[in-house]
Amino acid sequence: MAVARKIAGFIANSSWIRKMFEEGERLRQQFGADQVYDFTLGNPDVEPPQQFHGEFLKLAQAPLPGMHRYMNNAGYLETRNAVARLLSSASDLPVKGDHVVMTCGAGGALNVVLKTILNPDDEVILLAPYFVEYRFYIDNHGGQPVVVWTNRDTFQLDVDAIGAAITEKTRAIIICSPNNPTGVIYPAEALARLGELVSAKEAEFGRQICVISDEPYARITYDGRSVPNIFRYVKNSVIVTSHSKDLALPGERIGYLAANPRMNNVEQFMEGTVFSNRVLGFVNAPALMQRLVADLQHVSVDIALYQKKRDLLYDALTGLGFEMVKPDGAFYFFPKSPLADDVEFVKLAQKHRILLVPGAGFGAPGYFRIAYCVDQGMIERSFPAWRELAREVGLCA
Repeated sequence: MAVARKIAGFIANSSWIRKMFEEGERLRQQFGADQVYDFTLGNPDVEPPQQFHGEFLKLAQAPLPGMHRYMNNAGYLETRNAVARLLSSASDLPVKGDHVVMTCGAGGALNVVLKTILNPDDEVILLAPYFVEYRFYIDNHGGQPVVVWTNRDTFQLDVDAIGAAITEKTRAIIICSPNNPTGVIYPAEALARLGELVSAKEAEFGRQICVISDEPYARITYDGRSVPNIFRYVKNSVIVTSHSKDLALPGERIGYLAANPRMNNVEQFMEGTVFSNRVLGFVNAPALMQRLVADLQHVSVDIALYQKKRDLLYDALTGLGFEMVKPDGAFYFFPKSPLADDVEFVKLAQKHRILLVPGAGFGAPGYFRIAYCVDQGMIERSFPAWRELAREVGLCA
């Protein structure tokens, strides 16, 4: 066998998102791109903000001496300081550049944090529905995932269920707000309850428990909502994020991790993350992107474009009988599957050339995910296909 048995097993059960995207390629070749309605990938269809292009042009026309050389393993201090200023303002805490490590996206940041804190067989609590790669990241560093459901009607935190799942082996809890795949934002009251719970459990078991807040969608919020800063509510907390969504830069793999300055042994933790960043082989986030995002910490794509798509598709689908929670942010819907078997429903949708991802891919059978970060024209062209699909599963006449 050319690969390890474990990797072979992971490949066989790997991401539904990629499987459906590949099916889309086949259908596009067969029917034409404008006749296939692909809602699988969270790949922004918007371009980066004009300020990004301005910074890019400025650097290209006046390159800094040594701008492509090696740097400190934590990243450029000026970029880390810019991030720290943003987080200090959001949290009212003295976040410093020394509390920040620039990383190869949020995935890189998560792997760095998990490598830093996990001992073999330590448990990491995941909140279903969850981003499927979390399981692989935890396995990368010898941990064990423990799945706890959110409230099935609202997808909000079930703090009591989290408390029941915490044991003497619990080392971390991963949350994502706004959530992928549900789009919900966890309110301040829920985060405060989570913080109280974690503090009590740390005292009970005599070990530090880290709440890792995965926040690549934190600036993509709707209806005047905002994402409460986790540092205010959970002492031992870390933010991991990227600029893939807010600056529409998914291909550039630029992000960071930031530790709560109140964290127990924060200096030791940061030393560990810098070391882990190096030995994992990520070494540094790309130098050019670090330079560019330093002055873009308060910039984002036009959120109104996403909200318009959300409202357009939400009104159309709920009007056909699909049941879903209206997202507070991000760019996903997570409706209930009209069929008991969500995989069968997704296969049926393919007959109408609608490409979706089954909830089983997010640890949540019985649902399916729609990514609406797509061309608005495609959304509008898809409505007749959605209507026929709804009729076929008995949602409407």
